[in-house]
Amino acid sequence: MKQNSVNLTRLFVCATIASSLIGTAIAQPSFTLAWSEYPSWSAFGVADEVNIIDGRKGKQGDVEKKWNVDIVLQEAEYDPCLVMYGAGRVDAVCITNMDVLNPAMSVPSVAILPTSTSNGADACITLKSITDVKQLKGKKVFGLAQTVSEYCFVRNLELAGENPLDYDFSNMDPGAAAIAMQQKQRGMAAIVVWNPFVLETLNRRKDTHVLFDSTTIPGEIIDMVAMTQSALKKPGGKDFACAIIDAFYQLNKRMAAPATRDDTLIALGEKFSNLKLDAMKTVVKQTQFYATPDAGLGLFKGTELASTMEKVVEFCLSAGIVDKAPDIAYGASGGALRFDPSFIEAVAAKQ
Repeated sequence: MKQNSVNLTRLFVCATIASSLIGTAIAQPSFTLAWSEYPSWSAFGVADEVNIIDGRKGKQGDVEKKWNVDIVLQEAEYDPCLVMYGAGRVDAVCITNMDVLNPAMSVPSVAILPTSTSNGADACITLKSITDVKQLKGKKVFGLAQTVSEYCFVRNLELAGENPLDYDFSNMDPGAAAIAMQQKQRGMAAIVVWNPFVLETLNRRKDTHVLFDSTTIPGEIIDMVAMTQSALKKPGGKDFACAIIDAFYQLNKRMAAPATRDDTLIALGEKFSNLKLDAMKTVVKQTQFYATPDAGLGLFKGTELASTMEKVVEFCLSAGIVDKAPDIAYGASGGALRFDPSFIEAVAAKQ
């Protein structure tokens, strides 16, 4: 009996060790995505809620199982997300094509997925008495400097044949600018802000209107996911990129399907300034999602992306956002910043 007991104990110990070794061997590579509240970026938070992915470390949703990776979601305000990415504390980040230029100088980066483009979500709101851009001369136009707000302002002046140096873009937080205009504070005749501040201001102050917005520069303000080149080279790095892309498109399928569209919009709205369904229907028109692989590839493989980035880089140099133009590449190799469609293509092939 004693010998049998010893044998059973040995078998148990061996089985435990083997189980531990197997668990270690099949542990999925883990990568972190930093995201902040914005319509097409909140998609990842909603994807977590409906188990498309599981944003907790060591847990997997359906897409993670499909690609054999572990996606860790880290939600923060936008600026802290950029800081974490630039410091190498996360592998990927939700970021704009303008804001990625600076970190790419020290952290070589790959744009793996465009999520949306501003299609009216950035706007210059003025008093209704102002009906022409030239009436802004001599007035302060308030908005957050060195951001897409100033970019939208400058580009629209250029399109109108005006010299941006003749106008006064005055730095102010968009939330503070919107509130100041809504409260009719003196000197607040014009602001440039993004949603939800655009919708809130127009709803709360009926004597204002949109003088111009980002519909005049389609495809120039791009929201996207960027990943470090070093993370892509790690075991599982490319699968992580594909899993992020796959999760985004699966969430968009839920938003496109009549049976789940409203619930998905409501869930997005809860993560984006607690906007309700009707407001979110407007938001997703003004923030146009690249909802399918065809849409994403149309941008990343299109002929206009390079010229768009030239405009963005030129603005960033003139505004002092970057000291020099980064090396930008398009395709599967090269560049401090690379726009690479191959991961979208891999996901499309596996759907």
